[in-house]
Amino acid sequence: MKSLKKYSIPFTGLKLGKHQFEYDIQDDFFDEFEYSLVKKATLHCEVELDKQETMLILNFKIDGVVDTTCDRCLAQLPQQLDIEEQQIAKFSDEPVDEDEEIIAIGKNDHEINIAGLIYEYINVAVPFISVCGDEGNTSYCDKEMLDRINNLSANGEQSEQADPRWDALRKMNK
Repeated sequence: MKSLKKYSIPFTGLKLGKHQFEYDIQDDFFDEFEYSLVKKATLHCEVELDKQETMLILNFKIDGVVDTTCDRCLAQLPQQLDIEEQQIAKFSDEPVDEDEEIIAIGKNDHEINIAGLIYEYINVAVPFISVCGDEGNTSYCDKEMLDRINNLSANGEQSEQADPRWDALRKMNK
């Protein structure tokens, strides 16, 4: 967790107004999260912190490439991400309702760590299903694996047709 310390923004010394912060997010960032879905990435994160008297408004812009695995052929597949999110953090010693999307910052706190927010935004933006050929781009497809899958599925169809037990089950379904 030491490497995540660089994602802490000390806001007590900042003047009211907007401040810019930039981070390069690489594989070592995701190594800090034990069960991370993302293992390899090359991302750039820009954070605009708008400090006001009663709150901080954080605007995130994250873009770059995350390596995923194709769910069809198991090949490495780069996914382009372009994320824009906003987070509000208000100064309050009272706990904030869980329904609200606002972070509470205690009056004694002097910095905010945004590593968890960045991690969450990236993982939510990664497509749930990644498939090489869906967008017409088959350059990443593992052709050998696809051929093996097609052969196995073709053999399965032939054995179903040849097995008379399937006919009896089909009659029951009608």
